[in-house]
Amino acid sequence: MSAPLWPAPEATGPVDAVVRLPGSKSVTNRALLLAALADGPSTVRRALRSRDADLMVAALRALGAELTPSDESPSGTDWHVVPGPVRGGASIDVGLAGTVMRFVPPVAALADGEVSFDGDPHARKRPMGPILGALRSLGATVDGDALPFTVRGPISGGEVTLDASASSQLVSGLLLAAARFDKGVTVRHDGPPVPSMPHIQMTVQMLRAAGVRVDDSEPDVWRVEPGPVAARDLTVEPDLSNAAPFLAAALVTGGTVTIPDWPEETTQGGDELRSLLPRMGATVTRTPQGLKVTGGASIQGIDADLHDVSELTPTLAALAALATSPSTLRGVAHIRGHETDRLAALATEINRLGGDVTETPDGLEIRPRPLRAGVFHSYADHRMATAGAVIGLAVPGVQVEDIATTAKTLPEFARMWALMLEEGR
Repeated sequence: MSAPLWPAPEATGPVDAVVRLPGSKSVTNRALLLAALADGPSTVRRALRSRDADLMVAALRALGAELTPSDESPSGTDWHVVPGPVRGGASIDVGLAGTVMRFVPPVAALADGEVSFDGDPHARKRPMGPILGALRSLGATVDGDALPFTVRGPISGGEVTLDASASSQLVSGLLLAAARFDKGVTVRHDGPPVPSMPHIQMTVQMLRAAGVRVDDSEPDVWRVEPGPVAARDLTVEPDLSNAAPFLAAALVTGGTVTIPDWPEETTQGGDELRSLLPRMGATVTRTPQGLKVTGGASIQGIDADLHDVSELTPTLAALAALATSPSTLRGVAHIRGHETDRLAALATEINRLGGDVTETPDGLEIRPRPLRAGVFHSYADHRMATAGAVIGLAVPGVQVEDIATTAKTLPEFARMWALMLEEGR
C-alpha cells in the first residue's frame, strides 16, 4: 500500500514567523543514554519526543533503566532517569534510528545475557560492521555483521582500530559507554576522514560534563578512561538541524523566520546554517527573540563542502534547485548510507519535477531550471520529506509522499509548517 500524499502548501507571500523548535535528537539520545549509565538518578529536561527518541527510551528501559516522564509539553518532555543493572534477555527495536542501532549495542555488551537487535527493513542496509567488529575486539560476543544481530557481554575494553568513514556514530557509540568498560577504551580511526565531526565533539563534550575523562588531543584517536558517569540534570537545546527547512522558507519567500533559544555556543552541526545561508543570499542576525533569518530578492547558488554537516544537504539541495545560479554540494558521499541513498534520492526527485541535478562521487551538481508540479517521494526519510516541503513553497502542485515520516525527529512538522505560513499572512 502506497503512503498518502501531502499537498505541500505554496507560499502566497513572504513568511514572517517565529518557530519554536523541540529539543535536539542528537543531544536527547546521548543524554538519555548517559543518564541510564550514571551513578545516580538524573533529569533530562525538554527532551525531544519523536520516533527516534521513543526508540531510545524503549531500548534503555529494556536494558534495565527506569525512565519516567515528569512533564510533557510542545517544547518537550522532562525524563526522570534511574539507572539499573544492565540486563540481558532483551530485544531491541532500532527502527531507522542510527543513534539507537550504534549507541545501544556497546551498552548491551555490559549486560548479563544476550541482547538481540533488529529494525526497519532499510536499517538492515546501514553500516554496522565496524562497530560490531570493534565490540568483538573489545571482548564482547557478537553474532552478525548487520541487523539483525545479537550482543553478549562481558566486555573488557581496551584499544581498537576501525574505519568510521561511513558515520561518526561508529565512534560516538563506543565512546558513550566506554567509561563503564573495565579498561575504558582507546578508539583509533583508520580510513577516509570521519564525517560529521561536530557530532563526535558533542559526544566528547557531554562525556566531560558527566565527569568522564576523555583525551581527544591526537587526531583520529579518542581515549576514554574507566570510571563513573556522574548523574546530572540537563536541559536539551533546540534541534538546529530541524531549523533548516523553516529558515529555508525565509529564503524561498523573501520573508523572515526567527528561531528562539538558539544557543550562543553549541556543538550541533546545524549551527553552520548561520554561515551557509548568508552565502545563499540571506541576512542572519541574533536578536533578543532568537536567531533571525531574512531572505533576499533571490536565492544564490553555493559551492559548499558539507562533510561535517551532511544532515543539511537535503534542505540546501532544495534551495539550490530554486536558486538563480548553479550549486555544487560536496563531501557527502557517506549520506548514501543514511535512511536512504540521499544523493540518488535528491537527484531523482528534483529531476522528476523538471530539475537538472547530477550525482557526483561525493555530492550533487545542481543547475536551476523551472520546476513543475508532481510527487516528491520521501523514501521513508524525514529530511527528504522536508526538502519536498521547501520546494513546494515555490512550486504549485508539489505533493510529498509520506510526510508522516518526519515523526522520526519532528512529529509536529506538518502542523508547524502550516502555522509558519499562517503567521506570514
